[in-house]
Amino acid sequence: MTSPCFRRCCPNQLLGQPGDSEQYTTSHQSRYDFIAATALSLHPNTQFTNHESIPTLDQSFDNMKRAYPNYPETDRADRIRDQEYYQLTLMNHVCLDYNGHGLFSYSQQLHSNATFFNIIYKSANLYLEITRGGQEPEFETKIKERIFRFMNISSDEYSLVFTANQTSAFKVLADSYPFHTNRNLLTVYDHQNEAVETMMESCRKRSGRVDSAVFSWPNMRIQSKKLRKSIVSNNKSKKKKKRGIFVFPLQSKVTGSKYSYVWMSLAQENGWHVCLDANAFGAKDMETLGLSLFRPDFLICSFYKVFGENPSGFGCLFIKKSRSSVVKNSSTVTGLVNIVQAPNRPLFLEESTSIDRGKTVLSSSSSSSSSSLSLSKQEISEIQEIGEINEEKKESSFFEIWKRDVAVDLKEKSTKNEASSSGVSSDVEFRGLDHADSLGLILISSRVRYLVNWLVNAFGSLKHPHPEDGVPLVRIYGPKVRVERGPVVAFNVFDWKGEKVEPTLVQKLADRHNISLSYAVLKHVSFVDKNIEERERIVEVKSIDHEGQKSPLTRKKERFDLGIPVVIATIGFLINFEDVYRVWAFVSRFLDADFVEKERWRYMAINQTTVEV
Repeated sequence: MTSPCFRRCCPNQLLGQPGDSEQYTTSHQSRYDFIAATALSLHPNTQFTNHESIPTLDQSFDNMKRAYPNYPETDRADRIRDQEYYQLTLMNHVCLDYNGHGLFSYSQQLHSNATFFNIIYKSANLYLEITRGGQEPEFETKIKERIFRFMNISSDEYSLVFTANQTSAFKVLADSYPFHTNRNLLTVYDHQNEAVETMMESCRKRSGRVDSAVFSWPNMRIQSKKLRKSIVSNNKSKKKKKRGIFVFPLQSKVTGSKYSYVWMSLAQENGWHVCLDANAFGAKDMETLGLSLFRPDFLICSFYKVFGENPSGFGCLFIKKSRSSVVKNSSTVTGLVNIVQAPNRPLFLEESTSIDRGKTVLSSSSSSSSSSLSLSKQEISEIQEIGEINEEKKESSFFEIWKRDVAVDLKEKSTKNEASSSGVSSDVEFRGLDHADSLGLILISSRVRYLVNWLVNAFGSLKHPHPEDGVPLVRIYGPKVRVERGPVVAFNVFDWKGEKVEPTLVQKLADRHNISLSYAVLKHVSFVDKNIEERERIVEVKSIDHEGQKSPLTRKKERFDLGIPVVIATIGFLINFEDVYRVWAFVSRFLDADFVEKERWRYMAINQTTVEV
């Protein structure tokens, strides 16, 4: 394991730890300077009421670099993107809907004899899986070794099992956990999370109790007093009780809110088992974890094949070896998988997401927006047709010819390889992980911080025309411009009358412009009286209390257990400035009151699928 990073370049979440007052003052000043610089990143303009008046890409990039003079130091990531993920440029595609970690590069799958893999579903006992040790095939062992290194976790301290996806990882843990004796499940999520809901369902089936943290509107901060009360309540005796499991992400993968490590420590001190959800972490974020101080009992994360090309992958469930006995009496569960070697062939020749799931194929899991990904092949086809209409036929035709020639070349190589060798290679090159390792935590965190905060500030500059100060076009939920925000923005678009544009419609229109965004629903939100009118305008979903459960966190469920649909944009180290600019330029078009209707008729005119409005 490498040492955790506690330098100022990585925001310190160890709240309550002793620190030097001079360093705190310097850190506070640097945060202020960053916010001030971000406010000037659109200089000399700070407000736009017409999409045609926003600066060009080049002008915006120059202004951005003046605001963030250290941004060019991250250009190594741009070079990796140009050399290894050039399909993004060829397809003119902006991908802001990926969560998890990319294993391979696009170039790798086309121009090398790389070893890829498939997964085989199985039913097994979790305790037996983690205690048998070393009985898996050599191929799977090598993959585990690489993931342990990337996640900065010691294989001496933790066991690892693979699951079909992150949802399966939560379900395997829940179905194996002794909720009949450790009856409580406490979660900290500001959004609807399908994976966590499977855990909740498993807990309830065994008469367990489910609680959730509550978040204040609109900054989406944890209501600390309520969460603390739920963690420590009824624990007056010095002896630790069998509490249950505390499921905790260090940051929200929807709003970008970051949370303190102290919650994990408090839960452990009060007898809870802690499951750390690392699915929202960016590349190398695990190096910021003080695992020497806070060792979760369980950790869940996910990996996908290729960024911008193939979102199918697998989930990982890490279990602390000293806690293996917790799942000792578990029964056989489904969702576990073995990883096996696949034929050496390019992934775009595989029908990885459409082949019958009963066969040995990868399961699509790690993208944060399954709805947009499921339409990817259809959208690519439509985009190419639109490109031909707009006299971009040469570029599209070039890509098809290039892809066909590469496929033929690789097929010939594969045939030769099969003829020369009947053995199976266990050498696996994870070039996607290697790229993240080569860039390192400091460069990646700095790059993402610049891009996400520029986008937040740029969204805030868009106003509908108004005699006075203008009506904001975009509403952001969660932290605004901050050094300590996560690499994702949750937002909604509003028309000039203040009515919300349906997030699914925004997502569909973005797809039409070759921009992939995600969709989510904010949950467990508490509104104060002054926000009641706003609540009535934006809330569309209402949860139902389960079996009349009451607790410090759910006693007034009707006040906050509501759903607020939002659009989300996730920024990783392979995203560049042009990507975030294009998202801003696309959203700015909603300043035109007729934009949605124009888009509807434009696609009807070229015989495309009509966007329902």
